[in-house]
Amino acid sequence: MVTYIIVGITVVVSYICFNNREWFIRLALIPYFTVKRNEWYRLITHGFVHADFTHLFVNMFTFWSFGTYMEHLFRYLGYGNGGYMGLYFGGMIVASIPDLIKHHNNPNYVSIGASGAVSAVLFSSIFFDPWSKILLFAVIPIPGLVFGILYLFYCQYMNKRGGDNINHNAHFYGAVYGFIYPALLNPSLIKVFLSHF
Repeated sequence: MVTYIIVGITVVVSYICFNNREWFIRLALIPYFTVKRNEWYRLITHGFVHADFTHLFVNMFTFWSFGTYMEHLFRYLGYGNGGYMGLYFGGMIVASIPDLIKHHNNPNYVSIGASGAVSAVLFSSIFFDPWSKILLFAVIPIPGLVFGILYLFYCQYMNKRGGDNINHNAHFYGAVYGFIYPALLNPSLIKVFLSHF
């Protein structure tokens, strides 16, 4: 249910911001405003804003695909909605910290989208089931663990290369957070991951 609520709110807010530049600027992660004006809410609100329908669809479809499973799993393990939201919104915040540090004096830097949070959910699912199949390029099925390693290398490569207006750093740090989050929640869950080998 939480997954559907987040998807619904994200779709509505993103749609509003497509045509309303004032709301877009008010909700986006602009590290300069976040630090200088103490607008810390931006660490969360930027995840509800997307650049266009493609950006929105890819993030929300991926989130829905893995989020419904993770929400059910967290409830089954006894961590409930709080544990699940800690994964999603924690991923969103952690993925934003490098930008906050690097761009806090740049009033022109803007970051939007739920990619860090979505990466966290995806990588948490890999933690719990590393050999489940994930579709590479939406076509080629490969084990989640292999996908995860390739994804992290790709994020680092593209971050260094730059020039495509995609925040690969957010993807990377959100993914790392999502993978270690279960162990932060309960260190004994490391045994669940290791049991797959």
